[in-house]
Amino acid sequence: MTALYNNKFFVILLAPFLLGALTVLGFSPFNLTFVNFFSFSILLFLILSVKKKTQSKYRKKKSSRYFFYLGCAFGFGFFLLGNYWISISLTHDEMFKGLIPFSLILIPLFLSLFFGLAILLVGTFAEKNISFILFFSLVFSIFEFLRGNLLTGFPWNLISYTWSWSVEVVQILSLIGAYSLSLISITFFCIPFLFFQKKIIGKNVLFAFIFLIIFIGNYSYGMFKFNNNNYRFDEKINVKIISPNFSLKDYNTQSEEFQIKRLIKISDPEKDKKTLFIWPEGIFYQSYLEDIKKYENLFKDRFSENHLIILGVNNFTNPNDIENQKYFNSLVVLNHKLEILFLYNKVNLVPFGEFLPFEKTLSKFGLKKITPGYSSFSPGDIRMTINLGNKFNEKLILPLICYEIIYPGKIKKKNQLPDLVINISEDAWFGRSIGPHQHFTKAIYRSIEEGVFIARSANKGISAFINPNGKVLKSINTRESGNIELHFPYFYKSTLFSNYGNKIFFLIILLYTLLILIFKKLKI
Repeated sequence: MTALYNNKFFVILLAPFLLGALTVLGFSPFNLTFVNFFSFSILLFLILSVKKKTQSKYRKKKSSRYFFYLGCAFGFGFFLLGNYWISISLTHDEMFKGLIPFSLILIPLFLSLFFGLAILLVGTFAEKNISFILFFSLVFSIFEFLRGNLLTGFPWNLISYTWSWSVEVVQILSLIGAYSLSLISITFFCIPFLFFQKKIIGKNVLFAFIFLIIFIGNYSYGMFKFNNNNYRFDEKINVKIISPNFSLKDYNTQSEEFQIKRLIKISDPEKDKKTLFIWPEGIFYQSYLEDIKKYENLFKDRFSENHLIILGVNNFTNPNDIENQKYFNSLVVLNHKLEILFLYNKVNLVPFGEFLPFEKTLSKFGLKKITPGYSSFSPGDIRMTINLGNKFNEKLILPLICYEIIYPGKIKKKNQLPDLVINISEDAWFGRSIGPHQHFTKAIYRSIEEGVFIARSANKGISAFINPNGKVLKSINTRESGNIELHFPYFYKSTLFSNYGNKIFFLIILLYTLLILIFKKLKI
């Protein structure tokens, strides 16, 4: 063991890589939250070890670059094991299979820079005391926020998602949001580091006890909130989620008309029953929005004027003007005659999946976005609530397509009060991986943060009705087909987080900064 501890490669690269990989077990579908107490505490121990050895072991004068290497190694293990499923989307097209090794390496390597920079900043301040734990938690969570917001942002697997198995613990999201819960959680996970010594220090025991009380208090609050609600439903209107379990191979071997007939059969519409049907993203894979009227007879035969259908379809503007043409990934609300009542164009697009960064340059090398078609999608202008009209009692819905659900504090505005958030997705891209499970977790967190009902229709993913407390009322699992039905909910109430969003995170940052300064002065 001493030999490993004195081995620079092990301490700076291999050990943190393994710790980062281990941390992934804390997330869905594994939900082994306890591993974080081990991985984060050992990570702090390694940081402190590197600080002590940079002068005597690794080189004759101090160097901070080893902290950066250590952080990147931790991040690389974390993102390689946590996001490997992204590369599965490249297996469905022969054109992209050669890029699989690059996606497996380059994406985690880029994302690991955030962890590398975080540990670079904290490394020289490493001490076995409470103020360092608070400082590490603060900086690490700030870089999580940066990762979730810079460029297009990728707030996937924030540390707070490691609590997804406990709806009681995560009720606090309605007050502080995912980034703030990450900050507090990291502090909690780092506490065992204080006891990596022979002597037990009273102030460390007190700090651990205080955090235990906070955890118990939060859990008690969560139990109270989860078991006390006044949700109301409109029993005259129904919502039906459809999950067809189509594989991407089906899209190549079966005609679009055949697939639509299957969807209609699974939908099982009752003509006298006022119902909103929610189909997943990507159902019209051979037709654009302007073409779907050719299926009018299929819908008119089975659906009625009491029905509305929501689905995903690609949409062109200026189809005859190539230079000014725009291409959208859209959610559309249709009546039984396939007349377009409302249209939403996706705002937050997936890099490489839906648009090719630096397209003019990269397209010269034959590259394109992963989804079908060569042109990149254009982002929509704004996300507005949709009023379903008098026949549906003026119900308001808020549309989200696929991974738009992953952004804390960014799915709706303060003045938007939807009765139901609709999230449609195509998760078949990621096969039987952990990706669809993690994707579903994000929907649960958004429901609690914003205090909204969510209806999620995901092909090859988890489709579900989720209430504002994050409770899954009904669901269809991955690799299952069928429909689930619920009465249309009424808007519940705004949460503190839905009113102030990530501003609350910045307030907690200020609180942590104040505590660090106080503890530093008191040498705690």
